Amino acid sequence: MPLAKTDPLRRELATALPERHFTVRFWDGTVLPSTNENGRDGQGPSQGPTFTVRSPKAVAHVVRAPGELGLGRAYVAGELEVDDLDRVIELIDTFQEPNLDRAARARLAIAAVRACGLTIPPRAPKGELRPRGRTHSKERDARAVRHHYDVSNEFFELFLDESMTYSCAIFSRGATTLEEAQYAKLDLVCEKLALKEGERVLDMGCGWGAFAIHAAKNHGVRLVGITLSLPQAQLARRRVAEAGLSDRVEIRVADYRDLSGERFDAIASIGMVEHVGESHIDVYARKLAELLAPDGRLLNHGIARLTHGIDEPGAFTQRYVFPDAAPLHLSRVQLALERAGFVTEHVEGFAQDYYDTLSEWIARLDSNRERAEQLAGSERLRVWRLYLRSARNIFKVQFVSIYQTLARLRQA
Repeated sequence: MPLAKTDPLRRELATALPERHFTVRFWDGTVLPSTNENGRDGQGPSQGPTFTVRSPKAVAHVVRAPGELGLGRAYVAGELEVDDLDRVIELIDTFQEPNLDRAARARLAIAAVRACGLTIPPRAPKGELRPRGRTHSKERDARAVRHHYDVSNEFFELFLDESMTYSCAIFSRGATTLEEAQYAKLDLVCEKLALKEGERVLDMGCGWGAFAIHAAKNHGVRLVGITLSLPQAQLARRRVAEAGLSDRVEIRVADYRDLSGERFDAIASIGMVEHVGESHIDVYARKLAELLAPDGRLLNHGIARLTHGIDEPGAFTQRYVFPDAAPLHLSRVQLALERAGFVTEHVEGFAQDYYDTLSEWIARLDSNRERAEQLAGSERLRVWRLYLRSARNIFKVQFVSIYQTLARLRQA
């Protein structure tokens, strides 16, 4: 682009980051090399990942939205390429932001603007969602769910197991394949809930119907499954019909807060609690209690934060992956359940299992990249490849874990 110059930006970056475990290649062929001992020429084995800035638009994205959001936009738009997503995530884990004074920040900003040249500020990628309305209102939650799930059912089929279970599988009980591990998880939920033939069960956040089909087929129960995604519900209904279970399984498009006047012997909430939010966790727990029959059982399966005093998920996650999703601490979820009248009987963690599950999903999506791009587009595929790896990493660094909590209603 006219008047775009990378020399000032490279000089200011080199000054601001005297120790760099990464390489930056610019559109004009110039390079800011890694300063690693074995990678000073940009070719050594310890140089770290390489970022390729394909055009001034990438810099313009960062100028327009400094930090994570701008970098995310440049990456999603394809203006910023990386050679190894896993190494980039490792770099982010260990990266320490330089302590720059006001003058240094001003020089860096001016250099970035000069690198943009004369260009119209680029628009945000189409896949970006800016949540509007009251946080965790029914309308906003429905929009967030649609943003995450309504890519296409076939897209999810590319990396999930045959049962289309989009939650943590359990390998630690002897499973050797993703299919076996997801079957083990579904059966474990049924076992913990001690399901009996003829009982009525609620599958809260049913996805494509994997648990509902498994429980009805293997334990003879009757189920109602709810989801906020119409495409999910449509495929789930078709899968239920193909399994010959339409007389025992009903799939609804509904918000959990809309359920009333019904009673269930057991509730399985798998992978939903992390999307409820701090402002509604007590509402969620009270609704569970309201829907259960006396002495009813609950299996609550979800991701929980392990750290305290750290900010909520960043702008990239909120805009591109799952808006408003913010896993709570296990202690906060338990408090809500206790306030609602539940007695906890058992808690079990499966962090390594989710790490292994995500590794399987990553490998399967990568092996189907061409078809995934046809279905979702290049921008959405970039988001998902980064998202799955970032999710795996937060289990690795123990930022989060995942727990199954078995609870019963306190007897009056």
